[in-house]
Amino acid sequence: MKQYSLSELCQNIEEVLAEEFASTYWVRAEVASLSVRGHCYMELVEKASTKNIAAKVRATCWQQMYGILSPYFEAETGQKLSVGMQVLLEVEVSFHAVYGLSLNIVGIDPTFTLGDMARQRQETIQRLKDDGVMDMQSSLEIPSLPRRIAVISSADAAGYGDFCHQLENNSGGFQFRTQLFAAIMQGEQSAKSIIQSLQQIADEIDKWDIVVIVRGGGASTDLRNFDDYELASHCAQFPLPIIAGIGHTRDISIVDMVVHSSVKTPTAAAEWLINAMQQQADRIAELYTRLQRAIQHTINQQHIRIEQLQQALQFTSKKHLYQLRSQLEMWQKTIELHSPERIYRMGYSLTTVDGKVVKSIHDVKAGQQLQTHTADGTITSVVEE
Repeated sequence: MKQYSLSELCQNIEEVLAEEFASTYWVRAEVASLSVRGHCYMELVEKASTKNIAAKVRATCWQQMYGILSPYFEAETGQKLSVGMQVLLEVEVSFHAVYGLSLNIVGIDPTFTLGDMARQRQETIQRLKDDGVMDMQSSLEIPSLPRRIAVISSADAAGYGDFCHQLENNSGGFQFRTQLFAAIMQGEQSAKSIIQSLQQIADEIDKWDIVVIVRGGGASTDLRNFDDYELASHCAQFPLPIIAGIGHTRDISIVDMVVHSSVKTPTAAAEWLINAMQQQADRIAELYTRLQRAIQHTINQQHIRIEQLQQALQFTSKKHLYQLRSQLEMWQKTIELHSPERIYRMGYSLTTVDGKVVKSIHDVKAGQQLQTHTADGTITSVVEE
């Protein structure tokens, strides 16, 4: 039985690999880890499932080659080469007696990664649609006066300063109350950090009218973190309206797609809030003007009504006085027609005995003294028989 020392065996393996794998090969893999220390060191994996790894190998991109491939990849994809990316690499197979099998990276195909990124993005969008949360934010109503604003940003971000400055110096003189919920806005931890800030706001949700997520000054490559499913899902289902000012002119993240409103910059987010307040102020001013007009119209109508009532009262009073006067005159004529003086003037007289009117001969007795009243005097007589 032939025996080999370990170094001899490794030497044979190295020679075989050098002979059998003399050319370069294009390999599909996922970047499991990445470290740049002049040279770029990676660990590449192929996953059989979400939990199981089918293959794993070390890969190195030497400093000079990395200085060429890295900016090329970023220019083509808009993203920095990072952990979790699916890549198509041109590699040389290398074996070292001490360090074992490894791959030397000599090329990269950005179009492969772009296609995979687009696929992942569409899968995330479809997953949100399947969850039924894609349009939840759009159904939320903006408060009539969105003054209490919870801001998610980095404390030292230029965008956060621009946002606050724009709010504080608005031409309408509107007063806003803001509070920063600090989060990491760049790098692999940004999605998790922003979710934690959303949870903090949710714990005191009654204090706030609206949430604003702003970033500024970072690279467009960092926007990939805003395509994260968990972050987009949390934003979509958040119970307060969210305004996002995280993008650039050409970039739209999935978070931009699920929030209530999306603008390009932090300054534009501030302007959005100022305009919302201005629109409400204009509505209040319009209502005030309409109320004034309605009150003045009512007052004018009441003045007219009072004048009409006065005229009607005057007419009714005159009519009533005329009726009373006519009735009084009629009564006066009736009294005059039936007065004793008028009867006397017509030739009639009235005879009384002992103050009582004599209506019949049976009302008097012989010897009684009678008083006969005429128009011009009284005649006294005595009954003989």
